Amino acid sequence: QVRLVESGGGLVQTGGSLRVSCAASGRTSTPYAMGWFRQAPGKEREFVTAISWSSSSTYYADSVKGRFTISRDNAKNTGYLQMNSLKPEDTAVYYCAATYSRYDRASNYDYWGQGTQVTVSS
Repeated sequence: QVRLVESGGGLVQTGGSLRVSCAASGRTSTPYAMGWFRQAPGKEREFVTAISWSSSSTYYADSVKGRFTISRDNAKNTGYLQMNSLKPEDTAVYYCAATYSRYDRASNYDYWGQGTQVTVSS
């Protein structure tokens, strides 16, 4: 299995930027897709973005298209989520996740980090 640890969350003003990272360990030699989910208080978890092992394919939710960018560095076993033009509605706990299956199906994600809080102030 793969183990995931997020870092880089914090407080940012509306319109600002933030980058969160996800460090993977464990069975990282087997190709795995990475995804980011978020959950705001009182709301369901949202599948935000995902990237295939080779980085050739990505998925973005409509709510973040054009503002968020997912990337990964397999040599460092690390994934990244660059968030620009942040809005108060982006406030949530952001979770990194991994799957050894298809990258673009939320239900495929089996392995999860502990989450990192992102707060966007208005």
